[in-house]
Amino acid sequence: MKKTVVAILVIAAVCMGTVSCGNSSNSTTTATNSGFSFRVFVSNPLSPVATGGGVPVVNIVDALHDVLSPFSISLAAYGTPGMMVEYPNKRFTLVYITSTNSVISLDNQGESVAVNGQNAIPAVTLQGPTQSILVNADNALGFAAIPSAPVTGQAPGIVQVLSLGTGMTSAVVPVPDARFVFGGHNGDRILVLGNSVDPVTNTDQIAVIAPSLIGTSDPRTFITGFDHPVWAIFSSDDTTAYVFNCGPECGGTTASISVLDLNTNTVTSTIPVAAATTGFMNGSTLYVAGTPTSQACGSGTAATRCGTLTAVDTGTLVASPPAIISDGYHDRIEMTSNGQLFIGATNCTNINITGGEVRGCLSIYNIGTGSVSVTPHIGDVTGISPITNRNVVYVCQNGALFIYDTTTDMLQATQVDVIGQPIDVKLVD
Repeated sequence: MKKTVVAILVIAAVCMGTVSCGNSSNSTTTATNSGFSFRVFVSNPLSPVATGGGVPVVNIVDALHDVLSPFSISLAAYGTPGMMVEYPNKRFTLVYITSTNSVISLDNQGESVAVNGQNAIPAVTLQGPTQSILVNADNALGFAAIPSAPVTGQAPGIVQVLSLGTGMTSAVVPVPDARFVFGGHNGDRILVLGNSVDPVTNTDQIAVIAPSLIGTSDPRTFITGFDHPVWAIFSSDDTTAYVFNCGPECGGTTASISVLDLNTNTVTSTIPVAAATTGFMNGSTLYVAGTPTSQACGSGTAATRCGTLTAVDTGTLVASPPAIISDGYHDRIEMTSNGQLFIGATNCTNINITGGEVRGCLSIYNIGTGSVSVTPHIGDVTGISPITNRNVVYVCQNGALFIYDTTTDMLQATQVDVIGQPIDVKLVD
């Protein structure tokens, strides 16, 4: 966090009483909103104020001109913002409040916390910490995976179902060690992943939840045969799910992709890969990132351990030889319009040699050439957002916001200085 007194005094002078601000040149704003038509939201728990300290806000950036609005959405009444999840219809954005284990909805158009009557929750308390929240394709239900929530008569773990129109918890679905939730394109099925072990097969199991059955009968179907599953991607027609088995990286045995037939709820194939914690589907190619327990980096870097990116042909189910990327736990991945995969990790090997190599947790892979660049910035990557119809990507890394030019894989000349601690970033238009 940047704490210089000069910066804070400048902010106070420019903001004229607003909660947070930054460079506002060439912007058109009012006292109540940003005035931007194409916007990026940035969650920021430590936006500085003139009286000292920091307050929680969501900053707003003009995504056409890369300009920070002096207006921000105050979350002082709610707590510390973390990850954000946009509704499929882009009308609202869910914000996870880490300090209170709750979620609120932002009205994207009104640039404010949603209130009752807007068909979005104003605020709801979760039954424990979460690292995975899903807004279903119907824009009506939210699902939060809460692994620590107690359940009478079974191991802890639930999926808390949120009625987004009423701000209420509409159901609690017990799923042991529920850690991650993923949904398809039509909203008919939700996959719940964790480290729950089936006592008969002694393998990890996942749950398939049918939202239409919630409240009428048991909506769960348990499927066994996995190895520390942590990620899933649905095919375009929602008939197949590709489940990522983390394997050794998460304390298991073998990293692989399980091909799950959602019509029969059976695993039809298993594709071995070097490592698997996150991925991206581009046409018929599934890109799989992770960090093997032992992967040499080769020459040109002082790093002694690296990660891998593997391309899997979903037609032939054949994996290509992996490309070498930075290490760490990969849980952020996005593709730009010109075929650049931005892959972010946490807990990677940071290298910061004075006058020499600097590298951290962000890798960029060109799907056309197969080339990889590891950006010269240290720290965890906590948010990635490509900007539609521009060769630009916004990245939150090490508590700062960076804007990359995807034609050069380098920072563009114009940067936005979001003072505080940017955590997540989402294009909301």
